[in-house]
Amino acid sequence: MPLEKSSYLSDTWKDGLFKNKVVFCTGGAGTICSAQVRALVHLGANACIVGRNVEKTEKAARDIATARAGAKVLGIGAVDVRSLESLQGAVERCVSELGAIDYVIAGAAGNFLASINQISVNAFKSVMEIDVQGSYNTLKATIPHLIESAQKHRVDSTSLKPSPTGTGGRIIFVSATLHYTGTPFQAHVSVAKAGIDALSNSVALEFGPLGVTSNVIAPGPIASTEGLDRLLPSDKLDKIKRSQPLGRFGSVRDIADATVYLFADTGSYVSGQILVVDGASWRISSAGIGSSDYPDFLLSGDTFENVKGKKKAKL
Repeated sequence: MPLEKSSYLSDTWKDGLFKNKVVFCTGGAGTICSAQVRALVHLGANACIVGRNVEKTEKAARDIATARAGAKVLGIGAVDVRSLESLQGAVERCVSELGAIDYVIAGAAGNFLASINQISVNAFKSVMEIDVQGSYNTLKATIPHLIESAQKHRVDSTSLKPSPTGTGGRIIFVSATLHYTGTPFQAHVSVAKAGIDALSNSVALEFGPLGVTSNVIAPGPIASTEGLDRLLPSDKLDKIKRSQPLGRFGSVRDIADATVYLFADTGSYVSGQILVVDGASWRISSAGIGSSDYPDFLLSGDTFENVKGKKKAKL
């Protein structure tokens, strides 16, 4: 169903900003990534979102398409980012049906609460494969198209006039801030996100000469998202929210606006950077993740029974 524009995009950006552009997004049915794609679609882009769950991905694509009359949004399910061949098939279909790939959002991720003692080797490996290997596979599958788009839409470095056909050749990796200071019960994700940050830096250096920009968006606590529901105790949300530097959690619109900034002319000379969108949250203690009673909670051996969205599978 159509959403109010104010819920996913500010009034800062002009309509048609991304006309005739195509965005490819992994994890596009998620709460944050779907808002990112919806904003781009509202501003003129067509899109392809991929995910493992067929029904969820196709439903999300139909919903995102309501952001603009005439928008084309493909939802390709049964895609496993851990498989390069699976992603390559989705990329080929995207280019065949939509004509190009100008922007990429690598947003597929896996997360759950677990201490190092609790998490198994296989569970740790699974997070590495989804987050790090998945991001690398996304890059490998799409980079030829990003290079082609970058060459078509290069900024004139002398006059600073943007290409008359707009921008292109840009990738955003969705990361986190968990590894900046260390976060209890998040060692697996912290290691994965640190790897993603390093990957983006290398992409910026190796493909910058070809016109491709690579950046990271690192969301903090974003309200009404799967991540917040998984990581923060539902009975302490109000207290944690009041403790934030800005006195509130972020919104998916905050992440979507940051995405537009990086993909539009405003981000033409921004590459190899980490754009933290968290209201300075990471600068305060991260021990509230999972429990505000650190380290007593850890030492007790208790589980996270009151955390909405807790994984049921054996770790």
